[in-house]
Amino acid sequence: MPVRRRGIRFIQLREHNNLRNQIFISFTLTIILVLTFAGAFIYGEVSVLLKKSAEKHIQQTAIQANGRLDALLKQVDSLTTQVAVDAYVQKLLSREAEGSRSNFNERQSLLQIANNYMAYSSGISSLELYTIDNKRLFPLDDSSLNRISGDALAAADEKKGRLAWIGIDPRSPDTVLAVRRINLLDHAYSPGGYVVVHINRDYFNMFPSDSAGDRSEARESMLLSDSEGNPILSDMNDETAQAVAAQTGSTVTVGGERMLAVRQHSDVTDWKLVMLLPVEAATEGISVLRTAIYVSIGIAALAFLLLALLLSTMITRPIQQLMRSMRSARFGGLKPLPTTRNPLRTMEINELNHTYNRMVTHMNELIQVVYEKEITQSRTELKALQAQINPHFLFNTLEAFYWSLEEKEEDELAKTILAMSGLFRYVIGSAEAHEEWVTVRDEVEHTRRYLQIMKMRLIDRLHWEIDADEGLLHVPIPKLILQPLVENAILHGVESRIGPGSVTVRVRSSQPGLAAISVSDDGAGMDAETLARLVQSLDAAAPQTSKKGAGVAMFNVQRRLKLHYPGATERGGGLHIESKPGSGTTVGFEITTTLKGEAHL
Repeated sequence: MPVRRRGIRFIQLREHNNLRNQIFISFTLTIILVLTFAGAFIYGEVSVLLKKSAEKHIQQTAIQANGRLDALLKQVDSLTTQVAVDAYVQKLLSREAEGSRSNFNERQSLLQIANNYMAYSSGISSLELYTIDNKRLFPLDDSSLNRISGDALAAADEKKGRLAWIGIDPRSPDTVLAVRRINLLDHAYSPGGYVVVHINRDYFNMFPSDSAGDRSEARESMLLSDSEGNPILSDMNDETAQAVAAQTGSTVTVGGERMLAVRQHSDVTDWKLVMLLPVEAATEGISVLRTAIYVSIGIAALAFLLLALLLSTMITRPIQQLMRSMRSARFGGLKPLPTTRNPLRTMEINELNHTYNRMVTHMNELIQVVYEKEITQSRTELKALQAQINPHFLFNTLEAFYWSLEEKEEDELAKTILAMSGLFRYVIGSAEAHEEWVTVRDEVEHTRRYLQIMKMRLIDRLHWEIDADEGLLHVPIPKLILQPLVENAILHGVESRIGPGSVTVRVRSSQPGLAAISVSDDGAGMDAETLARLVQSLDAAAPQTSKKGAGVAMFNVQRRLKLHYPGATERGGGLHIESKPGSGTTVGFEITTTLKGEAHL
């Protein structure tokens, strides 16, 4: 039972593993992979662009704010410089340095000067003037400079007359403290006192009031801190501001929320300006993009699935019809498919249908022809069996002639009959006669029998000789390739003479691996023009027969030699002929001494 269930599952699996399902699944997986990759790529690229755009926006905002901050700081620096070099201030501090104390009226005059300078800046809440020994000249009270930390004085002294930004005033957290040391111009720029400036913290608000709404919608935050990281102005509380100032990197964490941070540095005060924007706000368009990508992928995938299903059906339905038609051939013969024109079919499918119908028609015709041939063959088998008796009858008749002549002591005639019988057996007598390859020994013996028969016909007009090297008699050679040359030598060399003629057959080793075979006669020979025409006729595409019909035999020998020994001689293989008028003719060729199997190569 389990085996049967596995067989059923295998059959079901094989039925589902058809071309239509393979096309559908392949196309579906391909489009899903393409859409997923494209969606992920677009999502990643657009996310980076949105993030860079947000960073660029707050970067520009930070640069603008830092520029406004430097402008405010330079304004305060300019005012304090004017106070420090004011003639009346220099006069009072010079007298103080010389030991002459300023009276009430002189100090009272500083009020008008201070008010004139403070009128140029709305951010300065108060302006104080101290001597070098910490005595305050303005405002009019007895406070000393000791209320300012020693680090602030050290910073002012280190600046050597430049404005030192101290930071938040310890006594007034709503103001920022700045100190400038006053150098006396008439006393070789010796220290003469200090000018202390208290500036409202709101003075450093770099954003106008009408942009607060835009910043709140964008959820941007700002932090201005001194060189020590203490907040000077911020949208956050001091604890959070200090935590942000302590963090580095392009993103910071504020209350568990990740925010993009862009930092700017003021060259005037060494203060740091930090602009913050929530990462979620910078990439809030990504969620919309993600939804759009998901919807697009879904719609594209659904549309492609429908198109893939339609396409796979269009492709496989004609093929299935063709398969059903081919299966039906096992039961009732091949039948052509209907040739209806379907506009949904492609040109290739219609051509396949047409080709199949032509194949069916041709195969049915072939089946009929084969059937008729089998009937004809069955009728001729008996005649073929009868025809096989004829060679055996010929051989037996010749053998009877031979024994009859032997009894009558006709030895010469008996040898001729025996040679004739051997010649017929070599050509058509046995199954071995149909073999393509024989040995040189067999070919020489066959040539010897042929010469014996021709000797009986020509009597004293023919003298022949065979000179074969014993070491070459085992070499394989194509069958019946030597007799046509001997026959041609007798026909054109001996019979063309008035007196007796001779034919010589030689088998010698020309060089290692090659055997040279030649047939020579002492006939009339040929002139150069006749020899050239003969060589040209042997290399022609078709044989050119002579009056005596010898051209075909020579042509066939030439073709067989070139086929089996294409590179045996420097002339490219084949026959090579040497002849001169009155000196006879020699026709020869070379063969390799390899084995039969190697000769085919």
